[in-house]
Amino acid sequence: MDKKVIVIGAGVAGLATAIRLQHAGYRVEIYEKESLPGGKMNRIETGGYKFDLGPTIVMMPELYREIFELCGRNPDDYIPMERLDPMYRVYYSDTPDETFDISSDLVQLAKTIEKISEEDMEGFFLYLNEIYKRFMLAKKSIIQRPFRKSRDFYNLPMLKKALQLKTLDTADHFMSKYLKNERLKQLISFQTLYIGISPFKSPSFYTMIPMLQFLYGVWFIKGGMYTMAQSMEKLFKELGGTILYNKNVQEISIQNKKATGIIVDGEKVSADYVVCNADFPYAIKKLVKDHAAKGKYTDKKIDNMKYSCSCFLLYLGMDRKYDEIEHVHNFIFNKDLKKNLHDIFAGNKLTEASFYVYIASKMDASLTPDGKDGLYILMPVSNLVTAKYTWNEDTIRDYRSYILNTLRKISGFENIDQEIVTETYITPLDFESKFNAYHGATFGLMPVLSQSNHMRPQSKAKDCEHLYFTGSSTHPGAGVPIVLLSAKITAQELIHDDQGIIYDYSGK
Repeated sequence: MDKKVIVIGAGVAGLATAIRLQHAGYRVEIYEKESLPGGKMNRIETGGYKFDLGPTIVMMPELYREIFELCGRNPDDYIPMERLDPMYRVYYSDTPDETFDISSDLVQLAKTIEKISEEDMEGFFLYLNEIYKRFMLAKKSIIQRPFRKSRDFYNLPMLKKALQLKTLDTADHFMSKYLKNERLKQLISFQTLYIGISPFKSPSFYTMIPMLQFLYGVWFIKGGMYTMAQSMEKLFKELGGTILYNKNVQEISIQNKKATGIIVDGEKVSADYVVCNADFPYAIKKLVKDHAAKGKYTDKKIDNMKYSCSCFLLYLGMDRKYDEIEHVHNFIFNKDLKKNLHDIFAGNKLTEASFYVYIASKMDASLTPDGKDGLYILMPVSNLVTAKYTWNEDTIRDYRSYILNTLRKISGFENIDQEIVTETYITPLDFESKFNAYHGATFGLMPVLSQSNHMRPQSKAKDCEHLYFTGSSTHPGAGVPIVLLSAKITAQELIHDDQGIIYDYSGK
C-alpha cells in the first residue's frame, strides 16, 4: 500500500491521527502553519522561562501512552510521567487563608470532604457511584465510536444506553441532588470549564471529569505538557512521516465531491485522502470552498452554532521560588462563582473572577532559570462573538490587575507584582489568529446536548468522499484525552473506507 494522506495541522489530534495512519502503512504528510508542533499544546519561551501554552493537566494517562504502545514503543522513553498527590489546592478569594488540598487517595479525599461538609460525605460517594456507571456506559458505547448515519444512534440498543446517561440534566442540578454545600458543589462542577462550558448549561454527564481525577489521579509529564507534542512529532518522524512547518493551507481541493489534496502557497498538492485538524467551524467555512461538499454546514449554520468560552492567559517569569505555594496546580475561586460563570457566558466584562495558577517548575526545575519559578495563570473569559467588550490594552490591564490583586491576598504572593521578571500573555484574539479557533473559542464548539455525540460534527465528512475531520470541535469533543480518542476514530474511519475493515463499537 502506498496511498498518500495529507493531514492539515499538527495539533494533538492531527499528530495522533498521522501516527496511527503512518503506522498502518500510509504515506502521511502533515502541513502546519506554525513553526512548532502541538497546536494549542505548545510552548512559550521568554527570558529563560519555558511555559506550556495551553493544556496543563494530564488526566487518563493511558490514552497518552496508547499512541506510543501502538507503535511498539515504551511510553516512558518519550513521556516520563509522575503522579501528583495532592492533585491541586483550592483557594477562596474571600477567605484566602482557608485552603483545601484535593487528593486522589480516597482516604485523604474523604477527610477533605468531611472537613468541607461532613453531611455531604454520603452524597459525594453516591455521586461517584452514579457518574462512574454512566461513564463506563459512555466509554464502551458512545465516546469511542463514530456516528456516520442517523441509524447508528437512532436504534433501540443505542437509545436505551443514551437514556441511561440521563443527558437532559445539567451538571449543577445533578450535583445538587447529592451535595448541599455550595463550596463542595463548586469544587466539583466547575471542572466543566475544562471543556469550555458552564456547569449551569453543561449536560450532567460531564461531571465525569472530576470523577476521573478522584479515581484515577492527575499526572505530570517531565518537561511539561509540550513534551507530549514534541514526542508525538518525534515518533511520527521515526515511523517515516513527513511534517512541513510554516505551511498555511488555503483550501482543500475537492472535485466531484471527493477530496483530492490541498492548495498551499498557491500550489496544488495531491493526496488520496485528506484529514483536517484545523478547527472544524473554521475549516468548513474557510478551507472547504465547494458548497456541495459543505453539506448542512453552511456559513449561516456555522455562525449560529454555540461556541465554548475563551481564555486569558498570563505567563510570568518570577525572580524567586514560591516555596510557600506547595502545589503545581492551584485554583482560586471567587465567592460568587455563579455570577462569574453567568458573566463569562453572557459576554459581560469580568469584575469578579475565578482563575487557575500552574507552576510547572515545581516538578521540573529545568523549565526556569536556577532558583526561579514561572507562573502560568489562566482565567476563563467570553469568546469574541459573545463578549460585549473589546480586547484592548485597557481590558488586558484590568484583568491583569484583578488577578495580581487577588493573588496578593494569598500567603506567599504578597509582593507578586514586584517580583515579575518577564511577562507575556494570550487573549481570545490570539486563539483566533494563531490557532484559527473560531470566535477565539479555546475549546471549539460548546458541548451542549444539541452539539454532542451524533449531533456533533463527525470524523468522516458527510458530503465529500476521502475527507475527514479531527480535533476538539468534532465528536467526541474537547480536552486532550478526548481529542486523542477523536484521532483514533478518524484513523479507523479512513482505514474502514479504504480497506473495508469493520471495527466493533458494540461495547461487548
